[in-house]
Amino acid sequence: MLVVSKWMCPRMACGLSLLLVLIAAPVHARSVTDSAGRAVEIPDKISRVFAAGPPASTLLYVLAPQDMIGWVRAPRDTEKPYLLPAVRGLPELGRLTGRGDTLSLERLIAEKPDLVVDFGTINDTYRSLAERVQSQTGIPYLLIDGRFENTPAALRLLADILGVKDRGEALARAAEQIFAQVDAVLAAVRAANRPRVYLARGPEGLETGSRGSINTEIIERAGAINVVEGLREKGGIVTVSPEQLIAWAPATIITLDRSFRRGVAEKPEWKPIQAVTTSHVFLAPGLPFGFIDSPPSVNRLIGLTWLLHTLYPDQATGQLREQVHSFYRLFYQVDLDDTELDRLLDSGG
Repeated sequence: MLVVSKWMCPRMACGLSLLLVLIAAPVHARSVTDSAGRAVEIPDKISRVFAAGPPASTLLYVLAPQDMIGWVRAPRDTEKPYLLPAVRGLPELGRLTGRGDTLSLERLIAEKPDLVVDFGTINDTYRSLAERVQSQTGIPYLLIDGRFENTPAALRLLADILGVKDRGEALARAAEQIFAQVDAVLAAVRAANRPRVYLARGPEGLETGSRGSINTEIIERAGAINVVEGLREKGGIVTVSPEQLIAWAPATIITLDRSFRRGVAEKPEWKPIQAVTTSHVFLAPGLPFGFIDSPPSVNRLIGLTWLLHTLYPDQATGQLREQVHSFYRLFYQVDLDDTELDRLLDSGG
């Protein structure tokens, strides 16, 4: 042990003190590279993570719920049985990204997260936001590529960063198995027999995603033909008219809204549409997260399984209820009973 005497010259004492600090100081940070190619210094130990938007919130929940400091939107009572008890009461903090940021940087700093994570589109806008927030708050901010096909890689990347590598590997392998199941079914269905699908959002059913949008890529990944094309998107969502829908003639409609599903057959403007006349209008489950895009995150994996059974009932293998039960037990860490499964999969009016 080195003792600094009061008789040492002040300059020497200060120099020795600084040397001791440098020698004794532990390494508190490590550098990681996010999906945008940004080198970000993060703490060695991470226990408090803020998710910048709904997709990141879902990704964080499935990987490391113990690290969550809050929700972008607090779970509703109907959603809570499908989540771990420990996270049901976490506060609603708002969002930094997406449709209208609702979280101030002052509130973010006050929550003292070790890390901010965003999961979704990687472009100059999101890079600029990440750099600005990181610069103004001193909190490291990571961007994770949210493309659907990148889901296994995203799970592995964030799991490694958060120190839950084994869990990330288990979830990534399960995701790869689901994609493989989709490919096996599609190999048995001729392109000419793929269904023409329209995604109906909102109570009127006239909001949707144009072909190639993040909101409908799950439908296209399931081999279906998204009938909506050629429309400019704003935030991934477009508005269409009943006349356009009649011209597109979708054979199947997937909706996220129960009231729309309940009343569509009685709407005069929808009656000429083939999917309505043949009763091929299906309500996608949405607890605790949507099966299609609400949000467009890892929750879409079980949406793929549901779409296989909905669009290709003769080719899909296994029992949907069992597959949903297994997914929720692995990804959401909840063991659903029959009543909860019934409520989740109820697609009636």
